[in-house]
Amino acid sequence: MHGQRKLKSAPVGVVGKVLRILEVLDRAPQGLPLKDIAEVAALNKSTAHRFVAHLEGAGYLFRDENKAYMIGPKLVRLGSGTTYQATLCRLSRPILTRLWKLTGETVNLAVLDGREVFYVDVLESLHTFRLVSQVGMRRPLHSTALGKAILSQMDPVLMEDALHGIRFEPTSPKTITSLAQLKKDLALSASRRFAFDDEEVVTGARCIGAAIIDSNGKVAAGISVSGPIVRLSREKVPHVAQAVCLAADEISRKLGYEGGPLPELRRTSSSLRLHARSTAFKSHVPLDTPRRPSGHTN
Repeated sequence: MHGQRKLKSAPVGVVGKVLRILEVLDRAPQGLPLKDIAEVAALNKSTAHRFVAHLEGAGYLFRDENKAYMIGPKLVRLGSGTTYQATLCRLSRPILTRLWKLTGETVNLAVLDGREVFYVDVLESLHTFRLVSQVGMRRPLHSTALGKAILSQMDPVLMEDALHGIRFEPTSPKTITSLAQLKKDLALSASRRFAFDDEEVVTGARCIGAAIIDSNGKVAAGISVSGPIVRLSREKVPHVAQAVCLAADEISRKLGYEGGPLPELRRTSSSLRLHARSTAFKSHVPLDTPRRPSGHTN
């Protein structure tokens, strides 16, 4: 009887060790040698070698020329494929709907895909005159609020990699056209926790976006609100930005993110006249929600 219980529990122990290895490597995008993997995962070196060798052979891990192991292409596809996107959309949709009702403008959810943002969910404004986005649409990183929000919260090494090779092609007179200008914008976006597209993609359109952070403290996606400048006026921007950040915070919590307390966004004296049938977004999400300080167009 005792032997049977031991046999049944053994596979669970194996799974736990494999998961520890994957979690260790997920936190080290630059890769780790076998010795460090074993040490951080608290495994015997021979045991760790047996597992990583099997994972490498199956395509879940990759070993570079310096013998450092990192997450492999097969695992990346599993984590960033349609299953992950579908889960992200399901978790986010109720929050996106509240944001959509609150602002009355188009709301977008997108993920990073190479040097572009890829739209995975869109709730279009009911206004006749509105900004149109579509699921499956792609937009550049350097000019969209979504792209800049995601970039501004990335690990510096990963951000530099994403910035490398960006083609600064203007689509409006206000489009960012240099790396120096973009980095200045990203620093501002990081400090205030939201990114702003002020007619940079389409003349007459504004967009405000914020990054969504996952359980490992990494950028998972971005959300944004976009609309014509006649409705999304500069006076309304601080209030809409607050709502976008709160929505991003709530989605981050649903993904398991736990960060330090956030500073309260600065309020302005003028009130935001939002969708008449909506309820206050802040009634659903407290301003001191834990999250890392940090955004169609969109």
